[in-house]
Amino acid sequence: MATRGTKKNRTQHRAPASRPASDDYKLIFRIGLIVALGILIYLPALSGEWLWDDRELIADSVLIHDPDGLRKIWFEPATCLFDYMPLKVSVEWIEWRLFGEDTTGYHVVSLVLHLLSAFLLWRLLARFGLRHAWVGGLIFIVHPVLVESVAWIAELKNTLSLPFFLLAMSALIDFDTRGKRRDYVTALILFLLALWTKPTMVMFPFVILLYAWWKRRRIGWKDLEISLPFFAISVAIGAATLWFLHRTPGEQAVVLGGPLSRLACAGLSIAFYFSKCVLPVNLITIYPRWIVDPPSPLQFLPWPVLAGVLWFLWTKRAGWGRYALLGLGFFLINLAPFLGLNAGSYMKYTWVMDHLLYIPIIGLIGLAVAGWEQMEAQLAVTPRRIGVGIAAVLLALMAWSSWGYAQLYSSLEGLWRYNIAVNPAAALPHNDLGVALVRKERSAEALDEFRIATMLEPSYSDAHRNFGISLFQAGRIAESAAEFQELVRLSPRVADAHYHLALALGSLGRTAESDDQYRQAIALDAHYIDAYNNLAVSLAEQNCAPEAIQLLQTAVQIDPSNQQIQGNLAKLLATKSNASTKQSQK
Repeated sequence: MATRGTKKNRTQHRAPASRPASDDYKLIFRIGLIVALGILIYLPALSGEWLWDDRELIADSVLIHDPDGLRKIWFEPATCLFDYMPLKVSVEWIEWRLFGEDTTGYHVVSLVLHLLSAFLLWRLLARFGLRHAWVGGLIFIVHPVLVESVAWIAELKNTLSLPFFLLAMSALIDFDTRGKRRDYVTALILFLLALWTKPTMVMFPFVILLYAWWKRRRIGWKDLEISLPFFAISVAIGAATLWFLHRTPGEQAVVLGGPLSRLACAGLSIAFYFSKCVLPVNLITIYPRWIVDPPSPLQFLPWPVLAGVLWFLWTKRAGWGRYALLGLGFFLINLAPFLGLNAGSYMKYTWVMDHLLYIPIIGLIGLAVAGWEQMEAQLAVTPRRIGVGIAAVLLALMAWSSWGYAQLYSSLEGLWRYNIAVNPAAALPHNDLGVALVRKERSAEALDEFRIATMLEPSYSDAHRNFGISLFQAGRIAESAAEFQELVRLSPRVADAHYHLALALGSLGRTAESDDQYRQAIALDAHYIDAYNNLAVSLAEQNCAPEAIQLLQTAVQIDPSNQQIQGNLAKLLATKSNASTKQSQK
């Protein structure tokens, strides 16, 4: 009896059959395909130049260069950050020490993070029961609308935040499945890391409730209790972000119009973003802005269409409609912060930008994979093979398009010339092309671009600033003074505007007006070293040495390492000492 029992037990606990070798080969092929396509697509951009605000945020950033910058980022954020993204800025601080001016390292980091997100998305979609989840990762890699996020160094906030987001979602699913507190705490920590990287991750708690509805077909009190700490963190980080935005001395406000204008813009934005996900053609950095102030009745059309789609899917929620509502709901929830209901800094130039789709598109990718699986189950063998062939061709076309688009991001001049060719009425591409030409010492061409930018957008302060500086350097001082006066009118609370006007006025011999502008620059920015120095030099020339010395002493306290300030102060003190000696001798 014992022997038979032992034999029976041995039979019951026999090791499970090993997985077929073909499955391993498929897995290796799929992983290799995603990695290979990712590298091939973004290879042209890996050695690309600093783009748009890359140089301002990293290469020319005092904070990034500061040896004590890492401490300031976390413990003195109000003095050094314009937005609350301490983790993202910390990574940039580290990158600068690793790569310096060599942009290749920054691009490689973004690409590696992008690939990581593709695999995490594959894993997450598999958790939702999708057999072809790996195709979701593949679409994520080859989709052209995501090129902007990966090839633009400043968009590290996208590529760095998404892995935390996807891991947090996976941890929350683990908690929902196993009920272990450790999984819940892990999700909270990962969510906080995502928020410290990109504040618009505040929509994550709504995703939690959407998942709960999808899983249980309702949102219970337990689900609300689980989401409550996430909402609390979102509110805290959101409030900090709003405080940062309001404390920053900025330029003219973004004009969005009244409630109806904003509603029309939001509906058009949803339609635009959905169209670019489905048909990613004619992609550019700066899209033409719609005129929605006042809005036309036709511009409200996306809202009834969206309401009709959602209602139809709701009627099918007992079956496939529930999955469709999950994917579309994810898309809409994560797109909500970018619909123009609240002003974003980019809205000074355009209502919509491709990089804002980096997270929302995941919902549509999951929906596409689920839809394909539904159709595949209903097709015969031959139509199914034809469908696979069509899908492969579409993926190949997207990869080819992404590769071509990534090439544009290798050159600042090439990127903006492409934008001008597609959207010639946009002022920003002309201004930034001018900046690229200045760096290549092609000043005459740059002047033309700055002039065009100011003509296209008379309220574009950056263009007036760059135009004025270029005119000043070309010796056209009176014209530069006129540009700087317009700059001060547009941005009266920006110290740099007053400083440049002071330079021009001083060169024209209008000393009293120049000194007044230097004083205004210092009043707006108490750490503006160059304004202290230039005002002190001007006062010294007017025999106002005591005030000049006081200004330079203040500047030395701000920046003890500034040799020019120390030299000027030493000269003034020596002159004062000599004058005192001569006076005493008399």
